[in-house]
Amino acid sequence: MEYKYDLKELLKYIKPYNLTYQEWVNVGFALKQEGYTAADWDQWSKEDSRYKSGECFRKWTSFNGSSEPVTGGTIVEYAKRGGFIPPSQDPGHEIGWDDVITKEEGVVVDGWVEDREVEEPSDAAWHPVQELVTYLKTLFQSTENVGYVTDVYENEDRLSPKKGNWDRTAGELIEQLEKYNDVGAVIGDCDERAGAWIRFNPLDGNGVKNDNVTDYRYALVESDSIPIERQNAIIRQLELPVACLVYSGGKSIHAIVKIEAGDLSEYKKRVEYLYNICRKNGLEVDTQNKNPSRLSRMPGVKRNGHKQFLIDTNIGKRSWNEWQDWIEAVNDDLPDPETLSDVWENIPPLAPCLIDGVLRKGHKMLISGPSKAGKSIALIELCIAIAEGTSWFGMKCAQGHVLYVNLELDHASCLHRFKDVYDALGIKALHIDNIDIWNLRGKAVPMDKLAPKLIRRAEKKDYTAIIIDPIYKVITGDENSADQMALFCNQFDKICNELKAATIYCHHHSKGNQANKNAQDRASGSGVFARDPDALLDLIELDVPETLRANEEGKARIRGIEKALSKFVPGWESDVGQDDRLSPTQMTNYATGKLTGPQIESMETFIREEINRTNRRTAWRIDGILREFPRFKPISLWFDYPIHRLDDSGAFEDIKMGEKKESFKKRMARSQKEKSEETLDLYLSTLDFLFTDGVEEIDYKDLAEQIGKSPETVKKDLSGTKGRGGKWNPRYSEALTKEGFVYDNGKIRREDNSRGQQDNI
Repeated sequence: MEYKYDLKELLKYIKPYNLTYQEWVNVGFALKQEGYTAADWDQWSKEDSRYKSGECFRKWTSFNGSSEPVTGGTIVEYAKRGGFIPPSQDPGHEIGWDDVITKEEGVVVDGWVEDREVEEPSDAAWHPVQELVTYLKTLFQSTENVGYVTDVYENEDRLSPKKGNWDRTAGELIEQLEKYNDVGAVIGDCDERAGAWIRFNPLDGNGVKNDNVTDYRYALVESDSIPIERQNAIIRQLELPVACLVYSGGKSIHAIVKIEAGDLSEYKKRVEYLYNICRKNGLEVDTQNKNPSRLSRMPGVKRNGHKQFLIDTNIGKRSWNEWQDWIEAVNDDLPDPETLSDVWENIPPLAPCLIDGVLRKGHKMLISGPSKAGKSIALIELCIAIAEGTSWFGMKCAQGHVLYVNLELDHASCLHRFKDVYDALGIKALHIDNIDIWNLRGKAVPMDKLAPKLIRRAEKKDYTAIIIDPIYKVITGDENSADQMALFCNQFDKICNELKAATIYCHHHSKGNQANKNAQDRASGSGVFARDPDALLDLIELDVPETLRANEEGKARIRGIEKALSKFVPGWESDVGQDDRLSPTQMTNYATGKLTGPQIESMETFIREEINRTNRRTAWRIDGILREFPRFKPISLWFDYPIHRLDDSGAFEDIKMGEKKESFKKRMARSQKEKSEETLDLYLSTLDFLFTDGVEEIDYKDLAEQIGKSPETVKKDLSGTKGRGGKWNPRYSEALTKEGFVYDNGKIRREDNSRGQQDNI
């Protein structure tokens, strides 16, 4: 059903001062198009301070036919912005007890607000100079230029401000106000019919345009469409971060709100946000006040028989950020508590498994491990297992659509790696359309910014899993701070909740020996990393015993022999029994009896290749800490680039973490080496710090003082010393020289082959 609206009634929802010039023109065009008169447009336009007598009638005659005329629908849309609800969207039913009344985001004032009176001070209680001084001290630094206006000109039926003054600082004005104790004597007497104005942002002393504003510190909130008492109440209930609250001497209060923007672009965005929140809460703001060089009412003067006075200072929230956080937290989407008895008979089912016995759909998993463990490859193997519905490290995966967020590899390398892993696993790429790759190398943003971008791109894709590799590229805050990392990990919850997809990511181990640590304590940074996910899989390298390594080399020899036999001796398999095929000696004897000299040379090449490949393999164990499932038996595997292979021999089970013991001599040598490396790093970083700002030479004693060592020790370290038996020990001198620092006769110079150049080699 269509409705024919009375557009004059709809105009009551539209304030002309809230519209741009073009929107104001659109209203006039629409009124003429729908058969209304110029007088209707003119009468409505008078609410705007920009109104000029006769302009509506002159403009009306120019509204001629158009191929795309502005219709009454435009006025309906503008009215909706002002709170009009069309009948088709407002069935007007009686509210029941169980009905839920939803609250628009950003709404704080719930419709019931108690007016707060603004009482004009008596002549005896009013201190104009003190008010203006307080205003200046609150808004400005003493060295900042202040713009103000006391002179006016006749503008048809009103008095309008001139450009005024901008060549005096707040400090100068305050000094003279306190000296003469007379506002007029300092700034000039104003026309009491008009009052006086002041610009609330500091200027550069060269003019009063937006370009002359030196700090986008404040914005003006003014509304004259509701009573003064209601304005005062809403401003305070909204907790606006108001620096100064001034009565204008007319129909409005001027709230100087802390915006604290870094530039004009940010200022505009924040003012739009501020005005939008005010509008939603019943405070229709005059949108002409958006520019940062805007004039506001000056306290301490009279206007048309009323005082322009300072109502309050520094009310509401302390800063813009605090206020914005508070506004956005008011209308949270947190669920209400539920009583267990209400759901006891109807408990929702558990999410199905994505990885059998490890991870459910919509949950979080972290893979941690040291460098060279192949964590990224493990995640690519998982992508393939989910896409194809196969197993991952022996664990069955549910088939689904997966998004791999690549933060580390370049585009081509990432695609090649996927293909290499597919080929090495021997899996046919039947469902590669189940894998999407988001290549963000060099384009990564912090996780709190990445999460909403990811959600927006993924919300229509029905992903089963989101894999982020690696997270160090997007970490926000201090990795070792529990509260900051808790906020960081909350972004993964957002992804899981919004997309109903599992979120899987990897992180590196902390430095040092991990053998004696629990799996949950090996990940670098705060323990939040290990305790936040629903599943933690930790990879740690095993020290392969010589006997196992020799056994693996024997298997590699057999594989090399079998390659040669398959190439040169067709049908050899029927001649060799199963037991003989497990013996390197028996296989060697059989092959040498069947192959010629050149063929034997080829066999030796095959054997060397297999042994080299075997010796490059590293052994790993995966341990799991699970929230939803019992702990599984640790998984042993080889990292045989470019894939991981399960150890099917069972030989890894006897290898215990930390079993290999170092001799005392080796431990001491390792400790001394680590200590020397730390000392060298200390020297290099301190020298880099000292050789700044054109410094060409420093004394070794200055270096000693900076790092807290004795001058004698530093001198020995820089020049070298004789050790036991008179053998020369260069200590750190050679290493420092390689880095471009030369020690000579108590002085240190930096040569051209500086550390920065060395780093680039």
